[in-house]
Amino acid sequence: MEEYLRASQVIDCQHPEIVNLAQKIASGHQSSTAIAKECFEWVRDEICHSFDYQMNPVTCRASDVLRHKTGYCYAKSHLLAALLRANQIPAGFCYQRLSIDDQGAPYCLHGFNAIYLPEIGWYRVDARGNKEGVNAQFSPPQEQLAFKIQFPEEADFRAILPEPLPIVVEALQAQTTWDGMLQRLPDVTLASANSYGLALDH
Repeated sequence: MEEYLRASQVIDCQHPEIVNLAQKIASGHQSSTAIAKECFEWVRDEICHSFDYQMNPVTCRASDVLRHKTGYCYAKSHLLAALLRANQIPAGFCYQRLSIDDQGAPYCLHGFNAIYLPEIGWYRVDARGNKEGVNAQFSPPQEQLAFKIQFPEEADFRAILPEPLPIVVEALQAQTTWDGMLQRLPDVTLASANSYGLALDH
């Protein structure tokens, strides 16, 4: 589990502001499952999704997501992983390939998390932020993600990665505005998924 607890440049879980918030969220809770739930709900509800709120800047590093209180789904997953790891709870990264407008092509990656819970093992959660038509919850062992697969070219990749995909990090770091990012959302075709370490599961 070590690699799912590690600090990195993007998942800077040793940053003082991350550590302080992680401790504050965890206070009063005994079990890692209870702490994980609080971390998930905090990121889901307190960090504004960049597109939903049309907020700048585009964030990537976990501490920047916390500082600016905004991020795309990928960035929110970076902060959630950092808070969990700061509380010694293993956390990884998951992706789906989804239609951008729910009409078919074009497609993009959607990022969320998996958390290792002692009672059930890996449990996937999506902290992108709820809105009309999106109701992601923390209710193990039942999984309740934000989006379901609807089209043949969409995919639910079952891989749980210890670090965010480089193409996701590069896309976030290349943009400064929410609408600029919207035009350049990262994507992985189904044919190339294996080369990114993403196992296919329709």
